[in-house]
Amino acid sequence: MIQAFECKMCGHCCQGEGGIIMTAGDRKRLADFLGMSEEDMVKEYSETVNGKIRLQSREDGYCVFFNEGCGVHPGRPDICRAWPFFRGNLIDEMSWEMIQDYCPGINKDAGHKQFVIQGKEYIKKEGLRQHDPDVAPNALITEDD
Repeated sequence: MIQAFECKMCGHCCQGEGGIIMTAGDRKRLADFLGMSEEDMVKEYSETVNGKIRLQSREDGYCVFFNEGCGVHPGRPDICRAWPFFRGNLIDEMSWEMIQDYCPGINKDAGHKQFVIQGKEYIKKEGLRQHDPDVAPNALITEDD
């Protein structure tokens, strides 16, 4: 089987203000990793926009924890763990084609169908599927299959 995605650690997915929404589980995991209280972590590294708590971005648009790679990789939020297996890329072949210019880890030779199969398996195995659109990243709210 051809692998549909292999992270190249390029950091492109760490750039883009506003996309790193943190669930309650994300906040706890990240705070534990940083060795601080959840309250302090939220106060120091996040902001609330439209009722959702997200990680801050630096002036250059990168995540506050990006520094030649993810500085909190073991504690990173689910949205980061799920990339590139986001809902839009799974349901829309054109979206999948567009991210190939952005993400060198996408293996176009695997094809969209294999990307979807592997992506859904990964999301399920890692427990990344979300259910609550009021607090969860929209990119992780997918069908049950």
